[in-house]
Amino acid sequence: MFEFAWPWIFALLPLPWLMRLVLPVADSGEPALKVSFLGDLEGLARRRARANLPAWRQQAPFMLLWLLLLIAAARPQWLGEPLPIAASGRDLLVAVDVSGSMDFPDMQWNDEDVSRLSLVQHLLGDFLESRDGDRVGLILFGSQAYLQAPLTFDRHTVRVWLDEARIGIAGKNTAIGDAIGLALKRLRMRPAQSRVLILVTDGANNGGEIEPLIAAKLAANEGVKIYPIGIGADPEESGATALLGGNPTLDLDEPALKAIADATGGRYFRARDGKELQAIKDTLDRLEPVAQQPTEARPAQALYHWPLALALLLSILLVARELWPDNPLQRLFTKELYLQSPLPDWRERLKRLRLRRRR
Repeated sequence: MFEFAWPWIFALLPLPWLMRLVLPVADSGEPALKVSFLGDLEGLARRRARANLPAWRQQAPFMLLWLLLLIAAARPQWLGEPLPIAASGRDLLVAVDVSGSMDFPDMQWNDEDVSRLSLVQHLLGDFLESRDGDRVGLILFGSQAYLQAPLTFDRHTVRVWLDEARIGIAGKNTAIGDAIGLALKRLRMRPAQSRVLILVTDGANNGGEIEPLIAAKLAANEGVKIYPIGIGADPEESGATALLGGNPTLDLDEPALKAIADATGGRYFRARDGKELQAIKDTLDRLEPVAQQPTEARPAQALYHWPLALALLLSILLVARELWPDNPLQRLFTKELYLQSPLPDWRERLKRLRLRRRR
C-alpha cells in the first residue's frame, strides 16, 4: 500500500505564490531608462507576450519542481503486508560496567586469558541474541551511565553495540546507582511484570550521584527486578595477580550487590565463567510473560529518491536552458511563433537609438 509518512507537508504547496504576493518586488539596482517612445515599447512588449507562451506554461516547470520537492519531503513509501512479531512481554535492559578495572585479564575464553569485558561481550552477547521475543536494550556505565541501545526487538544490533564497547568510554569510575536510575527511567513506562535489569560490574560504587541501595528501592517501588552479576575470577585463582601485583576483584562489593537483588526480588550471580550467565537465562525463562496486545510490523520501502531525482533532472534542464538558450531543448519552452515573429525586436530599436545619439 502506498502512503505518505508526512502528508501535512503538502500544506506548503501555495507558499511560493503567497511569498510572491507578500514580498516586495526585487530592485535590480540599475537606473531606469528614460525614452520618449516608452508607450510604443510597452505596446510592443504586450504584443510579443501574446505571441509567446502563456504565463502558466512559462511557470509550469517551476511549479512541477516545487511539487516534486514537496512529494519527496512528504516521505512517500510502500508498505508491505503486516507481519506478526513474537512478543513474550519481557523488557530486558543490560547495564555493563566499562570502567578501567574491566580491562583486567583474569578470565578464560577458549583456553586464553581475556579481559572481563571481553568475556562479557562473548557470553552476554550470545545470551542477548537468544532472547527471542524479548525487547532488549543496553546501558554502558563508568563514571556516568549512558543509554547505548533503547529497548528493541533487533537483538543482533544490540549485540553489535555491545561488541563495540570500549574500556573507559564512560569514564574510569563505577556509578552503579546512576546505571540503575537510568534503567528505571527507561523501564517505568513498560508493564510492571516485564521490567528486568541485568547489572554487570566488577567493583564497588565509587562515582555518580545516586546511592545504589536508594536506586534499588526506587526500582522495587516501580516493580523492576534487578539481577546483578559480579564479574571477576577469585584472587587466589587468577594468574594475573602475581604478574600485575593486584586484583581488582578485591574491590567487588558483593554484599551491596546482594542487597540490590534482595530489595528488588531478583537474584545475585557470581560470574567466574559462563555458567552463571546460563543460570540467569534459566531464571528469566521462568518469569511469567505478560499478556500484551499482539504486535505487528509492516515493512516500509522508502520511495523519496524517485521524485528527488526527477527534481534534480528538471533543475539541470532549467539551468541548461538559461546557460545555452540556443540548445534544442529551448523549443520545449518557446513557440515557433516567437522565433518567426515579424515584429522588430525592441532591443534592436534601442540599439538604433543609441547610434543616432552618437551621430
